[in-house]
Amino acid sequence: MSQVVTRFAPSPTGFLHIGGARTALFNWLYAKKHGGQMMLRIEDTDRERSTQAAIEAIIDGLQWLGLEWDGDIVYQSARAARHAEVAEELLAQGHAYRCYATAQELEEMREKAKAEKRPWRYDGRWRDRDPSEAPAAAPYVVRIKAPQDGETIVDDAVQGRVVFQNKDLDDFILLRSDGAPTYMLAVVVDDHDMGVTQIIRGDDHLTNAARQTHIYQAMGWTVPAFAHIPLIHGPDGAKLSKRHGALGVDAYRAMGYLPAALRNYLVRLGWSQGDKEFFTTPEMVESFDLAQVHRSPARFDFAKLENMNGHYLRDSDDDALLDLLVATLPYLEGGGAIAQALDDRTRAQLRAALPGLKARAKTLNELLDGAGFLFAQRPLSLDAKAAQLLSADARARLAALVEKLAALPNWTAAATEAVVRDLATALGVKLGDLAQPLRAALTGRATSPGIFDVLEILGREESLARISDQAAVV
Repeated sequence: MSQVVTRFAPSPTGFLHIGGARTALFNWLYAKKHGGQMMLRIEDTDRERSTQAAIEAIIDGLQWLGLEWDGDIVYQSARAARHAEVAEELLAQGHAYRCYATAQELEEMREKAKAEKRPWRYDGRWRDRDPSEAPAAAPYVVRIKAPQDGETIVDDAVQGRVVFQNKDLDDFILLRSDGAPTYMLAVVVDDHDMGVTQIIRGDDHLTNAARQTHIYQAMGWTVPAFAHIPLIHGPDGAKLSKRHGALGVDAYRAMGYLPAALRNYLVRLGWSQGDKEFFTTPEMVESFDLAQVHRSPARFDFAKLENMNGHYLRDSDDDALLDLLVATLPYLEGGGAIAQALDDRTRAQLRAALPGLKARAKTLNELLDGAGFLFAQRPLSLDAKAAQLLSADARARLAALVEKLAALPNWTAAATEAVVRDLATALGVKLGDLAQPLRAALTGRATSPGIFDVLEILGREESLARISDQAAVV
């Protein structure tokens, strides 16, 4: 049996969207599962709409998701000569022909089909005519001489056995009048030359599979196996739009999602393994099976993604999470300023705060927001809830607390907690009546990681200074 080869073949006319990312993931998992390779091909034959920025966004998105491809990237535009060579071969073998139909004739065909309320198809008027009948130097396209009778069958790993009546398929164009290959031809030639054995792509390409099969058969090439996966819809069942989450992968990074969580979420979009929700990457590879991909469209749900991301945050190794957070800072809201402020001291403080921060966050943005107190400059600005906590009585208690804390020989979470508890008892107030104003003074907020952990992380000097700032305010 030949080695399994899959491919991800995006068009660089925009970012790597979430549907494309899932297609890439499925191709990657299938290749890994079968000890094969996943190739990357940039289908940039649309020179007007293809951009270098989009190519870079696609590559960056795949790398961030951890979906590394095998071999060099294939650029379809660089292979135009090879595509034309195959078209010439099809002409020579009588499997293609030159069509001299004018723009006016084609428009008349469209109008007639419209009047007869039927789908428009080229009528094959040059299929059996001699090219010598065409006017001298007349422009032409090259069309496939597709079978007109019988049926073309696509045995699809997801959609099942799909039958197309050949009379409903047309003699589509292989080469345009300027000699440029069409998508339909280029895809087949590239897949064949790259040794692709399994094509996994969106089910909007299902009809293309029938047409492309005609090229394979005309060339005497082996037709790859097909798997056409349903598109992704929004929670309301409508086609996925930007309001649903039809964003670039880069947007998910900027929203603070972890690549491992997004991979896990995407693999569960339209594929199931019983009731199991969470998969490590090795488990995904081991379990993935095209037979378990659903035929109906998957529904994208931000709430589920966010909950899954929170699970991954909480389960992350703190050192690995710190490295990922620091690497992601340039993409996060306010992350650029923190990246500039990060030094050995604040990095160590951030690492120490992670256990408490990640327990309260679902995204890296939320985690970073929670870590804001580490980078706040004195005197701290207070949010509305924190300001409410700092009543005159609360400030008086903080003044008493500063004296007690300043006398501590060892500055640890346990030692500071003992002082706060003892003072609350001595003052005859609940622990929260002292701890909550203390939180407000130290962080400027009413919520934070454990307040005694905050004291230890900030250290004696900074903690006492922040408490004194608020205790002194009347």
